[in-house]
Amino acid sequence: MIRYRRPKQDDPVIHDLILKELVPYSHLPPQELKTVIKELPNRLARGVTLVVSPYYEADPIAFIHFMVHGELLYIDMMAVAPAHRRNRHGKALMAQAENFAGSRGCTKAKVMVDRGNTQAHRFYRNLGYNTVRFIQLSQCYEMEKKLLIRV
Repeated sequence: MIRYRRPKQDDPVIHDLILKELVPYSHLPPQELKTVIKELPNRLARGVTLVVSPYYEADPIAFIHFMVHGELLYIDMMAVAPAHRRNRHGKALMAQAENFAGSRGCTKAKVMVDRGNTQAHRFYRNLGYNTVRFIQLSQCYEMEKKLLIRV
């Protein structure tokens, strides 16, 4: 089931998923990465975080964090626990985020994918995202997709 994040229960699991599934792909210098990790609670407080859990009271097994800026949906972070991959949790979270944004007038979605994260790059490409450019400074691919506005 997909539900909104409950900080006290979910944040330790989300933090662990970020450290294990996202941080290893980062090309940030160690000091900058430390700052980013320290700022995670503030970052999660902005935007929307949805989680997948086996049932309502269970801990999350996947999450997505996104922000809506005018007509842009920005996918900030998403991770699925390795034991729960290939069960369409990522696809369901993306659909939920895109529907949420489309209902609020967003026409475009954007995500940044770390250079070495070929699995994520393929995942977004299969969902209709196109690589716009490679950003040398952050070592990330910028990917975009047009969204349908939902009424």
